[in-house]
Amino acid sequence: MSFPEALIKGYRTFLQGRLSVEQTRYRELAENGQSPQTMVIGCCDSRVSPEVIFDAHPGELFVVRNVANLVPPYTPDGASRAVSAALEFAVQALKVRHIVVLGHARCGGVRAFADGEAPLSAGDFIGKWMELIAPAAETIGPRHRHGSLAEYLTRLEQASIVKTLANLATFPWIAGPVSARKLELHGAYFDVATGLLLVRDPATGTFASIAGASHSRVFSQPRF
Repeated sequence: MSFPEALIKGYRTFLQGRLSVEQTRYRELAENGQSPQTMVIGCCDSRVSPEVIFDAHPGELFVVRNVANLVPPYTPDGASRAVSAALEFAVQALKVRHIVVLGHARCGGVRAFADGEAPLSAGDFIGKWMELIAPAAETIGPRHRHGSLAEYLTRLEQASIVKTLANLATFPWIAGPVSARKLELHGAYFDVATGLLLVRDPATGTFASIAGASHSRVFSQPRF
């Protein structure tokens, strides 16, 4: 089997474009190490790349991606090590100033939880992982209380972001810096179909667009 041709073409474009423009930055990052100010916890969905959404340069974002952008509560015994290890490194070693939980519309993991789909394998890894949003589902009530399935899924996707923010606060070495105002936690929600980004207001708990009229102008432009 050969290496994917699309990746080869993409790398050649990278060589001629981004690497050519940012080679000095890459050298500095190699020599001095990384010092990102922001950590993003995103979904592994191929349509929701934090680096693309935020137009980030190399070294600007420390990104962790998993199914449905979840973070388990703090467990002193070290369970769920992958996410906890990344959080530990980002906060304790890199001293990031912001952690953004980036959820999105049409999340397959959330839909699988809502539909109670059959396991894809005997291990049911997705099903067991998605049990983490059960508390979020309880906060919004059963599906029949919502106007439509789409509305329910949106509410559940956003409620899951809120629950993940609460889980982050259970880590003592996150809660401490947050209390000291050295670290901020943020929730954001990306609509894959429209490219609209909503950010959660911690005071009201609502998600609102940060783009204003500029999103409408861009999205309403004719496509050729």
